[in-house]
Amino acid sequence: MKKKWWTHTACAAALAVLAAGCSNGGNSNNSLPAGKQGADDADKTYTVTGIDFIYGDVPPMDGRGVKMINEKFKIDYKMNFIPQATYTEKLTSVFASGSIPDIVGMSSGDLANNYSKFAKQGAFLALDDYIDDYPTLRKVPSYIWDQLRVNGKVYGIPNYYPKFGFTTIVRQDWLDNLGLKPPTNYEELKQVAIAFTKNDPDRNGKNDTYGIAIGININPALIQGPYWDPAAWYHKDDKGRFIPGIISNARKDIISMFADLYKENAITRDFATMNWADTNKEFYSGKAGIFIGTPRGMSQPYMEGLLQLNPNARFVHLEPFTAPDGSKGMTAGRGFSGITVLSAEVGKDPGKVKRILEMIDYGRTYYPEDRMNEKDPNFDWFMGNLGQGYEIVNGVGVAKKNASTEGLAPITYFPDNTAWPEKDSDINYAKSYTNPTLSKLVQEIGNTYAQIKYYATPNYSVISATELAKGADLNKYIFAEQTKMIAGQRPLSDWDKMVEEWKAKGGEQMIQEINAEIKIKDPKEAWN
Repeated sequence: MKKKWWTHTACAAALAVLAAGCSNGGNSNNSLPAGKQGADDADKTYTVTGIDFIYGDVPPMDGRGVKMINEKFKIDYKMNFIPQATYTEKLTSVFASGSIPDIVGMSSGDLANNYSKFAKQGAFLALDDYIDDYPTLRKVPSYIWDQLRVNGKVYGIPNYYPKFGFTTIVRQDWLDNLGLKPPTNYEELKQVAIAFTKNDPDRNGKNDTYGIAIGININPALIQGPYWDPAAWYHKDDKGRFIPGIISNARKDIISMFADLYKENAITRDFATMNWADTNKEFYSGKAGIFIGTPRGMSQPYMEGLLQLNPNARFVHLEPFTAPDGSKGMTAGRGFSGITVLSAEVGKDPGKVKRILEMIDYGRTYYPEDRMNEKDPNFDWFMGNLGQGYEIVNGVGVAKKNASTEGLAPITYFPDNTAWPEKDSDINYAKSYTNPTLSKLVQEIGNTYAQIKYYATPNYSVISATELAKGADLNKYIFAEQTKMIAGQRPLSDWDKMVEEWKAKGGEQMIQEINAEIKIKDPKEAWN
């Protein structure tokens, strides 16, 4: 399915790491809440159309799940699922036609283009006045709603995605063999990486290990707080403007560390050209002792491969480092994976708006594990009833393998079927994995993530025309130059010169545009 449901199913992949007829801008009475415009006609059957993308096979339009939805919500539901590979082309033609379905699904990547563009043209229904009426919408943090504001109004419903990202993980067994403790700052991390390279941490008598596995674009960046995050707008320049971390002095310190480690052969030697899959293999083949981990999306096959080679391998994750300014925590991710919008046209019928939002809210409902079974009638219905759409595995309801392809359950057809929990930590990601070593590591990372503070980087709520047009080229340039510095092909003393070159290529204009829209004045305001 398009959006992986929130049940405890781990990703199998490696770490990874509108036009005509729209002019009112969403500012008409269509933006008033349904309850203030008129009551839902309970006896009326509404035809509800929609378009969304999907990964995998397209379910049948008349599947059992559709019939269950029609009966429960008293609608005639016509959801058109398009394979993800061709969705952008299809969506472009839909918008160009000027006839937009009632419900439209978008990826998070559409935020700065289709979503923003057509919201400004009045294609979508403003949703601000509905948010407090629906439980799952009330759960969305304000910093996420702020990202979806166009000219001050919200036009999209975010699809849940946890705000946490990656943290650094280290081979605990190697630390134990060398009598070392888990690093608590970057200097200690550097010394551990050198020790892993020079002191035979796996005790096999061979010179076949090293410190940190990294690949092209200096990935992973081993971020232990927003202070060092190259993507976070945490630091300010001498003009008092927020700047991206990639050009900050904190980033300079990290590049200096990597340069020192490169001289010691303590990071991946051919990191400048190594792709992400091969970078993973450096760690999971037992060569490197430092990499990254996260609760959601770890690769169990990779971990099991490492444990076959090294049965005694154990791992520890690093707590956030305390930054020079005293801050401690991690950068919050954007917090959503996709966007669901309603057409402005549907806003003319308040009863229909209410019916659609009731359905969307239902699909986003979070069920704790003790309710993920037939004893909870809402869960049982959503999953297509026990024995028909789902089965019980390890005490919780899991969709049958054929449930999606045959359309056996309502969950398959909801425009947003990813539950929104009260807190990210409500989801027990550790149960996604059957391997005890991996499950233990994930649980420990999750415990830390549940207790720390997060920094919502203030550029999230800003769309910069220069960033859209030149962001990729700016990143390509800065990563290439910093890679040269690590490899000794450009002196670190050129840092300020490199920053000015980056600014001349469009970075300065981007800084100006983003700072003009940032509402907060102090990074401390972005912590929560």
